[in-house]
Amino acid sequence: MKVVNIVPGFGGTFYCGNCLRDSAYVKSLKASGHEAITLPLYLPLTSKDFTPESDIPVFYGAVNIYLKQNFRLMRNMPGWMKRFFNSPSILKFAAKKSGSTRATGLEDMTISMLKGSEGFQKEELEELIYFLKHHEKPDVVHLSNALLLGLAKRIKEELKIPVVCSLQDEDVWVDVMDEPYRSLIWKLMGEKALDTDALIAVSDFFANVMKQKMSIPNDKLHVVHIGVNPSKYSVKSPNLDVPTIGYLSRMNAENGFEVLVDAFIKLKENPTFSNARLRVTGGKTGDDEKFIRRQVDKLKKKGHQNDIEFVEDFRTEALGDFFEGLTLLSVPVLEGEAFGLYQLESLASGIPIVQPALGAFPEVVGVTNGGVIYQPNTPDALAKKFAEVLSNPDLVMQMSRNGRKAVEEKFNTSILIQKMIGIYEMVINKSNNQ
Repeated sequence: MKVVNIVPGFGGTFYCGNCLRDSAYVKSLKASGHEAITLPLYLPLTSKDFTPESDIPVFYGAVNIYLKQNFRLMRNMPGWMKRFFNSPSILKFAAKKSGSTRATGLEDMTISMLKGSEGFQKEELEELIYFLKHHEKPDVVHLSNALLLGLAKRIKEELKIPVVCSLQDEDVWVDVMDEPYRSLIWKLMGEKALDTDALIAVSDFFANVMKQKMSIPNDKLHVVHIGVNPSKYSVKSPNLDVPTIGYLSRMNAENGFEVLVDAFIKLKENPTFSNARLRVTGGKTGDDEKFIRRQVDKLKKKGHQNDIEFVEDFRTEALGDFFEGLTLLSVPVLEGEAFGLYQLESLASGIPIVQPALGAFPEVVGVTNGGVIYQPNTPDALAKKFAEVLSNPDLVMQMSRNGRKAVEEKFNTSILIQKMIGIYEMVINKSNNQ
């Protein structure tokens, strides 16, 4: 079968778990003998973890749709101007700017996108439909998140094929918006979900969240966990000599970077862990610069500026160097996550995780036995849990073995992709019999 995976581009400036999931998913489909392509929206897929086809353009170019949404005169811009704003150099520049991945200020555009052919991006939608009909001709289209549900109806009408949609972290985008936008968008997403053939949550936790927020019918909702290819991760032995805590995510407040820094400072107040170190990677956007400088200033005031290491390269193939010498990994996301790919990348590398008891973190820790959870999500509680785990080297080593084994047996893409293929076959058969 042929699958087109439609994903939002992110510009490659920070660690994007959802984007890496999409990349690994397409590669796994190809490895299973199916034809699969990634079709980017908004921004390019510029991370080296992606191998996009050279003849596929970026649809819904971020600059064009922003101008059309906010300036009436730009809704009829000439073709040369549209091509200019959609050029790779302009889109890459836009990806580096503050706010390019921020929900605040994009409420009206989010609504317009969900309205599909009734929104201001109707022209872009028709270009996408034409490309799918005359260039790719897929058997099924897979939308990477529910914010793209406005595409589903026209795709089904024009191509006569099923559309499925993944559910992951849409609440992170929608719930930061003020009313009445927040309620309106959840309502729209629930209505547009009915245009799909299947909705696929990445965890049991998030399936329950989205079932309530979007009123999803039981027969449309499925759960397929995220997976990784364990062969891409070399197994490390946790560092028991120098306690070294890792962080793998975009360095911002929402992902708990400040909680981690404050917990690290508290941990080092304990003479037993005065030699502790912090190693972080995951990139940033323009919005994050001042925030990161404030965290570094905290460390400088305590004399710990030489105890933190920033690693620039967060590509999958470079993570072996990042995980080498780590003892634990912790990404204390303030509100939790629908899954958190970095957990699997750490466990596949033999490095246990320490996560807050929020979102799907307890689900992943419970299934893998490769880490521990703590609550509440405060620096004090995290520092206490760090000290507890670091004081028990036998536990650290056992969690290391458990985590790697769980990735091989339960979160292996070669296993999970078969569940996804089963869903595709089900919706295709159902569509053919209608």
